[in-house]
Amino acid sequence: MRVLILACLVLAGCDAPEYFRYPCMNPKNWEREDCKRPVCAITQECPDQLLKPEDMKSEKGEPR
Repeated sequence: MRVLILACLVLAGCDAPEYFRYPCMNPKNWEREDCKRPVCAITQECPDQLLKPEDMKSEKGEPR
């Protein structure tokens, strides 16, 4: 039982890497050609199609 509690505490402290279902959801990829129109519109994976408008803004309130 102690081992189970200890394992849960250790795993709770682990920082999982960021995971995005589609590559174009990651702001780091928004400048890639396959994340820009018209290429991404074919597969409907453009950032503006995958994210809410408030997620598309930077911390300063400007569009990314």
